[in-house]
Amino acid sequence: MHTFKLATAALVVVAGLGAGCNSQNPAPTAPGSTTATADVEAGCTAQGWASQNGGTDGGGTAAATVVTTYDQLKAAITNSAVKVVQVNGTITIPSGGRISFQDQSGKTVFGTSGARLVSTDQSAANSGILYVKRCSDIVFRNLIFDGPGAYDVDGQDNMTIDACTNVWVDHCEFQDGLDGNLDIKNASNYITVSWTKFTYLQAPRAGGSGGSDDHRFSDLIGSSDSATGDRGKLNITFARCWWAQGCVERMPRLRFGKVHVVNSYYSSTVSNKCISAGLEANLLVQNNVFENVKNPIVLLDNKETAVQETGNMYTNVTGTKSGDGKTAFTPPYSLSVLSASSVKSALTGSTGAGATVGGNTCAYSGI
Repeated sequence: MHTFKLATAALVVVAGLGAGCNSQNPAPTAPGSTTATADVEAGCTAQGWASQNGGTDGGGTAAATVVTTYDQLKAAITNSAVKVVQVNGTITIPSGGRISFQDQSGKTVFGTSGARLVSTDQSAANSGILYVKRCSDIVFRNLIFDGPGAYDVDGQDNMTIDACTNVWVDHCEFQDGLDGNLDIKNASNYITVSWTKFTYLQAPRAGGSGGSDDHRFSDLIGSSDSATGDRGKLNITFARCWWAQGCVERMPRLRFGKVHVVNSYYSSTVSNKCISAGLEANLLVQNNVFENVKNPIVLLDNKETAVQETGNMYTNVTGTKSGDGKTAFTPPYSLSVLSASSVKSALTGSTGAGATVGGNTCAYSGI
């Protein structure tokens, strides 16, 4: 790691995300128990944008409710008294069973090794895994969100974050979302997505009512140009994320917000566009690796606020990869930033991007 200083701003990145972590390893307990203790507990807070506005640590070291079935999962997530939810094994979301996680604060949802939430429904009305709305101080960790494959029918994402503040998505994997993998919208703010992998393993389904025959569009930030309530919101950090094979566009596609994409890896050989900056986007693209992709950075309609590209590495890329010559925002937080030459090995290693850490531990969450 090295300390990086922006030549055009007073940003000095010096501190690690893992500072203050306090992990324990008590014995696991029975599924469905409301007094269970998590297999691994984590008492640490997010960095990046989720460190602002009071910080983000979810349910902290509260006792966990262990779930192994859909009914248990839904009951635990929708119960505001449950502060930590531990997912064991594979849970299939039934058709029409997307879980609505609303109006809660101070909660962690994490998976043990191999934990997976699966949706197989490709209809607009009955798709999706999790919809998070009007929540604050929420952590998701070490979970695989496994969707039904991309199909443009204006259906649901694997997970949508709507009108939420202070959310930390750490060491998760989003696969094969119907509409998108992970979308963030409606004035959501102070979000950090770290050490997370986005991929499409299934071929896209053509012929959907939305008109796109290949809708492997991973991550949308801001729902439309008309959503002007997003101004001053959608402040998001994507740190040490991997947009892997199968992603075509929206890695991410953003409007309005101050978005920091740092130390991330792009490797999808089927990509059309990677990072896309739309209306009033204020974007800092720092020390990332783009390999075998098309159009690493795209300015949509030239209506962005600023797109600053610095310290990135490009290998066998085609298309556009420049900023707009303007200076982006200065992040109000400190990170420990890798040189671009170290990013790929860090993210593809055994505890790299994805659900790779075996539980609710922040030992490998440093950014």
